[in-house]
Amino acid sequence: MLNKTLNINTSPHITKGISTDVIMQNVIWAMLPLVMFATYAFGISALLVILATTAAAVLTEHFLCKISKKDTTIKDWSAIITGILLGLTLPPAFPLWMAFLGGVIAIALGKFVFGGLGYNVFNPALVGRVFLQASFPVAITSWSPALLAGRFTSVSSATFTLPFMTPKIDAMSGATPLAAFKFDKIATDTQDLALGIISGSAGETSALIIILGGLYLIYRNMMNWRVPVSILTTVFVFSGIFYLLDKTTYPSPFFMLFSGGLMLGAVFMASDMVGSPITPKGIWIYGFAIGLLVVVIRIWGGQPEGVMYAILLGNALSPQIDKLIRPRVYGTIKKSKK
Repeated sequence: MLNKTLNINTSPHITKGISTDVIMQNVIWAMLPLVMFATYAFGISALLVILATTAAAVLTEHFLCKISKKDTTIKDWSAIITGILLGLTLPPAFPLWMAFLGGVIAIALGKFVFGGLGYNVFNPALVGRVFLQASFPVAITSWSPALLAGRFTSVSSATFTLPFMTPKIDAMSGATPLAAFKFDKIATDTQDLALGIISGSAGETSALIIILGGLYLIYRNMMNWRVPVSILTTVFVFSGIFYLLDKTTYPSPFFMLFSGGLMLGAVFMASDMVGSPITPKGIWIYGFAIGLLVVVIRIWGGQPEGVMYAILLGNALSPQIDKLIRPRVYGTIKKSKK
């Protein structure tokens, strides 16, 4: 007689788990085409900036873990993601020592002081970007055009600027599409915006590549699709309303979608599992708030871009949204209104 043993365990009955490091690795795979296209569009300088921020993020996390007598956490790949994202938000000719400093701040202040992965309130890469924006406003707003001749054989004169020295900005520099429209009412062709053939940060490249990376993560169930959809829909609808009211004053909704860092922020930054709400209804509110802030800052703010500030404010609102939008515990009776 064949004896069989029946194992009975308590729920939940998990048949296959996905670890944090696997999720992080897939996020990196989704961003690699974006890094490759940024290198193609802006050359060696852009690649060096991304490598500098990534190296700084990894080394800082390893060092802080060691001095805190903790096991190093660089194997979970999260520091690499922070470094890549920070590098993609910077100008292609950004001085390397500034980029490295931004990577240090992103991990030290944006992640480690909160307790590490899973405890950070704000997106670490954006914390580093805010620090660089406040510390080096001239260097971080000096842009290089895409597809310059010789971008693979030489680097920008500002790339290897010594620490605390004023970088020498190349003569050929151009305003971003957002700045050109905000200050001069010059519109950029939508096709150029979608393909990424524009001046801007290394991550203001092909919107199509960013969307494909997001679709890959959604297909692997490693990103909540509601985050980018709610943000992009809100931006499109509200900017479309203003555009219909006055087409000479306000940009078209397609311009708002494909310009600046909106695609990068909506797909790879606002979707951070730690900084976003946990309930579907909360995520819709979170995405609506970010999208609305993007439109408000871009149209009426003093700066042409508002994605960075909108996401950070959304991160700050996220815990409050979770407190307000609490799902009813299964099996309990819904309270009736008196």
